[in-house]
Amino acid sequence: MPQPIETIAQLFYQAVEKKLPDALAFKREGAYVPISHLEVLDQVERLALAMERRGLRAGDRVALLSENRPEWAIADYACAILGLPDATIYATLNAPQAAYILHNSESRWVICSNRAQLDKVLAHWDTLPFLEAAVLMDDELPEGTGRTLLRWADLLAEGAAQEERRPLVRQWGAERKADDLLTLIYTSGTTGEPKGAMLTHGNLVTNVLAAEGVVAIGADERALSFLPLTHIFERMAGHYLMFHVGAGIYYAESVNTVADNLLEVRPTVMASVPRIYEKIFAKIYDTVSAGGFLKRLIFHWAMLAGRQAAPYLMRDQQPPSWKGLWYRTARAVVFEKIRQRTGGRMKFAISGGAPLGPKIMEFFWIIGLPILEGYGLTETSPVITVNHPGEVLPGCVGRPIYETWNGKPFLKIAEDGEILCQGPNVMIGYWKSETATREAIDEDGYFHTGDIGRLDDRGRLFITDRKKELIVTSGGKKVAPQPIENELKEDKYISQAVLIGDNRNYISALVVPNFDSLIRWAHLKKLNFRSHADLVQDPLVMAKLMSRVERVNAELSNYERIKKIALLDHEMTLEGGQLTPSLKVKRRVVNEMYGGLIESLYLEPKGDSEAH
Repeated sequence: MPQPIETIAQLFYQAVEKKLPDALAFKREGAYVPISHLEVLDQVERLALAMERRGLRAGDRVALLSENRPEWAIADYACAILGLPDATIYATLNAPQAAYILHNSESRWVICSNRAQLDKVLAHWDTLPFLEAAVLMDDELPEGTGRTLLRWADLLAEGAAQEERRPLVRQWGAERKADDLLTLIYTSGTTGEPKGAMLTHGNLVTNVLAAEGVVAIGADERALSFLPLTHIFERMAGHYLMFHVGAGIYYAESVNTVADNLLEVRPTVMASVPRIYEKIFAKIYDTVSAGGFLKRLIFHWAMLAGRQAAPYLMRDQQPPSWKGLWYRTARAVVFEKIRQRTGGRMKFAISGGAPLGPKIMEFFWIIGLPILEGYGLTETSPVITVNHPGEVLPGCVGRPIYETWNGKPFLKIAEDGEILCQGPNVMIGYWKSETATREAIDEDGYFHTGDIGRLDDRGRLFITDRKKELIVTSGGKKVAPQPIENELKEDKYISQAVLIGDNRNYISALVVPNFDSLIRWAHLKKLNFRSHADLVQDPLVMAKLMSRVERVNAELSNYERIKKIALLDHEMTLEGGQLTPSLKVKRRVVNEMYGGLIESLYLEPKGDSEAH
């Protein structure tokens, strides 16, 4: 009988006993190359031996600055075994942002994927008094830097030369405790400087085991990993959970290649943030719109059948009588072709990181790709609630993973509607910030999530908005932007939307059109344009997009309705600085970046003020 798992070191050693031939896999020269459990074990233990021989000791911090790849996972497990908390840095951060985390975490080593990442470190090394060495996974080491630079392959060779010491590595792993610090994960910094959430071995392990009890993932699964491993959702669900259950983890080349990698890997499960599902949804609808009349008619007929069946599917039931026959026909004729675009073997997908629009969730269930949505934060390792199979309801993020913990409710709603959580998954605090820790975790041990929500009579959670993102108009009306933005993004002509209106007398919105659909419409209308910038300046285009907004307005209270919009000629992106790594909008940045455009929406006399 295996011993109970309390640390990531124990999780690792139990998992490698499954001896999969493709525990991890990565793309090289056009094909996926598998790495077996045995090879992973060899590399983890060799790296641990080399790091220990070079003087790293339990408690020292090691930073990881890399895209998703097997070396990231191998370094993380080696650090977990040695007791080296790793400070994970998004590969998309610029040099000053990466340097801030290196400095704040007091990391002794940093492990970089390539020269571009190493150059970020070299540019700021003089400001990093704790940094002693940098490791480079790929590329040649630069010369003449005066710094201690090490090659990944050389470290593994150093470990291989210490084979007689190898039994020590398991001993080091056995010394780890559940309350040992495992990692520092820095928040995205949408409201100021990033804070390092201190997560322990026990925080992550209890979350892995709780998730395993809800989602049925077996050893014969294959997962596609494309969210950044630095993000807590992928770290727990796509990294630790998949490794623990014995699913093969295949790394996508990038978020932009996911569509191709799905066909190559043919995964059975994947975890993603809503933005990816929104893009797939929009692409499918755009493809249908571009088809002939008969193709569109058949698709909409099939979707009608799917909507009749969806409530039964989400309750894990078969649609009755004629509804069932109608849906099975639609699935065979239409939806199976769509499902094949995900590789044809997907059993279910997991969504987290931000609210998933109800219509988008329903759509994926209809086409035969069930989505289980969950809710949580970096500080909660991350899962607080998740939809259980057979209980799925669009707009609902499921039941708490525990009812109580230590005699108190695991989750509760504060008087002002804020969601509070206490349990084994809650961080021990923010690194070097007692003030921020006291603000986040109250005297009763409850972490204040900053999200507003409600529980239904079955104990299921519904998120209504971010506490700090509620828009309060000059008339004192409170507007929750996320549900309205999600409604807007479900329109085939709208890719992104950000509501504006805090301390203003009415609500407006910045809108990014779905240019594939818009350009097709513009050609039909014989509009003249040479670029996206030309297109969004056309009055007919503005009128078209406003007419789509009015469809959403019709379902809103008067004070929630969007009175004006401004069109952007480009997507808001992670690289552009408008999105967080989990692809949520940075509202503060958007307000600053498009300040002039936003002001232009409020240049009218006050006679256009909101109605009450």
